[in-house]
Amino acid sequence: MKTRNLAAVGALSAAMNPAGAAGTPAAKRAEATTIRIAGHEVPVVKGGLYDRYRSNPPLAVVEAEVPGIDLSWFKELRKEKVDIGFESYSPNFYYRNSRVTAIFTADLARLRELMPAAVLEKVQPLQVWPGRGLLDLTAYAYHYCDNDSYNEIGLSIVTNRPGGANLGPLTLMSQAMAGDFWGYVLELPVNTELARVRGVVGYNLPKWLAGIHYRETDKSVVVEILDSQTGKLDVTVETRKLGELSGKASLVTHSFTNVDQQGRLTTGYATSRQLSHASSTKAESVSLGLTEGSLSTFIKSLKLGKMLRYEYVPEFQSALYAPRPL
Repeated sequence: MKTRNLAAVGALSAAMNPAGAAGTPAAKRAEATTIRIAGHEVPVVKGGLYDRYRSNPPLAVVEAEVPGIDLSWFKELRKEKVDIGFESYSPNFYYRNSRVTAIFTADLARLRELMPAAVLEKVQPLQVWPGRGLLDLTAYAYHYCDNDSYNEIGLSIVTNRPGGANLGPLTLMSQAMAGDFWGYVLELPVNTELARVRGVVGYNLPKWLAGIHYRETDKSVVVEILDSQTGKLDVTVETRKLGELSGKASLVTHSFTNVDQQGRLTTGYATSRQLSHASSTKAESVSLGLTEGSLSTFIKSLKLGKMLRYEYVPEFQSALYAPRPL
């Protein structure tokens, strides 16, 4: 699947209502302005965090704008100015977010086929049993971050770490115990042009623009992804809200290996501070609805099987670090 661009009016609409269904009334009324990032004309929320501070807002401003957010963790982290194809700061902060994750088995041969040869020389898909690897499907709602707010869908192959052993289930268990997961990102649709350009240029990630609606009911989280070409409903992910949430903060790192625009191997990572979370292995916790849309067709090609693990994380914070050569 190739990177896609929606019409300019769609990008402008996304900038003015960056959180989709999760947006606030104020966000929906926000005006848009255009800035330049690495030669791209990018619509952003006028007067938003990114428009004012370019990924380096003072924490005092964040605290004033969204009272009640616990910023203690961010005060321990140091931002550095970096050149990632444009001037930015690393890590990028995500102050208030939600996510749901489902881990499925998938066709191992197909997963290998989708990874560049240079990446396969360093990392490989984990084989949980003969012919089956793992696919991580995660829906993110970034309610308030350095990039304003946006929604994102991640499809990633679960791999070993570069240079590390690949012992299938044992490696997966080791990563889980350490809270240190590795993967290769296949698809990463987002619903703002700001997130798309920053991700593609700065982090070498396969981001493309699509309508993504992230909403909650009393009992579930419903995520709808629209086809980027037709605007019709493409994929629906519906997951259960789990009870008995853990309120104990835990740190989890997700790292990825990929190839930059110069053909060099790179690696990047995000560390998340999970403030409220629960998990389940029950298949009925996740319902995946596919159509004839382009993303649905791609997912069907992966021949998904059993859902092994579901994670419900209604509240987390994150720090995304700039990629570096592998």
